[in-house]
Amino acid sequence: MRYVLKLFVSGHTPNSVRAIRNVKKLLDNDLRGLCSLEIIDVLRNPQGGLGYEVLATPTLIRTLPPPPRRVVGDLSERDKVLRGLELPPG
Repeated sequence: MRYVLKLFVSGHTPNSVRAIRNVKKLLDNDLRGLCSLEIIDVLRNPQGGLGYEVLATPTLIRTLPPPPRRVVGDLSERDKVLRGLELPPG
């Protein structure tokens, strides 16, 4: 199964940088070839979060397959992220 993830961040804040690093590590170590990732900086692209109801950043959303699932935070807790997005464990 193929998954589509969108990571919403706010500039280059420490939490945003940490979240980007953590999600890329997760994709490389646990989900290689199973996911596509789009990173949306809501400071550069405020319209990018419309339709996704992003209230806080960083937020990682699995948009496909439906239904969407989301996790908010720096994504440092691997198991919590996998469970929250209903992704297969590595």
